[in-house]
Amino acid sequence: MTTNQQLASETVEEFVLAAHSNFEKVKAMLEKEPALLNAKWDKLNESALEASGHMGLPDIANYLHDKGAPLTIFAAAMLGRTEDVAAFLKEDPSLASANGIHGISILYHAALSGKVEITEMLVSHGGGESAGEALHAAVRPGHIEMVRWLLARGADPNTPNFENKTPFHIAIAGGHKKIAQLLNEVGGTE
Repeated sequence: MTTNQQLASETVEEFVLAAHSNFEKVKAMLEKEPALLNAKWDKLNESALEASGHMGLPDIANYLHDKGAPLTIFAAAMLGRTEDVAAFLKEDPSLASANGIHGISILYHAALSGKVEITEMLVSHGGGESAGEALHAAVRPGHIEMVRWLLARGADPNTPNFENKTPFHIAIAGGHKKIAQLLNEVGGTE
C-alpha cells in the first residue's frame, strides 16, 4: 500500500480536483489508491473532503467521511449536521468565525446546507460574517429560507462572487425564479 509521502503530487491533484465535481472518479481513484483519502494537494493545501465541502457536494463528502476522512466543522456545516457543528463549537467557539480552504467562511458552508438553525448557532457563538458571500451558497441550490435569513442579517444582494456574478445572476441562471424575485425586491441586479 502506498503511503501519503509516496503518492505522486499529480495523482493527489487529480483526486482533489475530481472531488470538486466528479463523484465516480473519486470513487474509482480511492478504490485503486486508498492513501488518497486524506492526502492534501500541495499547491492549495486542500483535501478531497475540503474540496467537496466548499463545492456543496454532500454525496462526495459523505462518501469520503464514510471511508474515514475526519469530519471538519466546514464539512459538517455543509452537510447540515447540526449536532456535529454544535459539538465543534462547544469545543472551540472561535470556529463560529473560522474560514476554511480558500478563505471560505463557515457561514458559506452552512448556507450550502440550507439549515438556518446552523447559521443561527454560528451567530449565537459570535460568528455570522461574510453574509454576502454566503448568499451565493444559499442561492445556488435554491435555499430560499436561507436567502431570506441572510438578507435579514444584512447580506448585500449585489455581492459579486469569484466570477463577478451577483446572487441575482446565479438565481436566474439556476432557474430559481422566487429567489430572483426576492433578490430583485431588495435591490439585487445582474
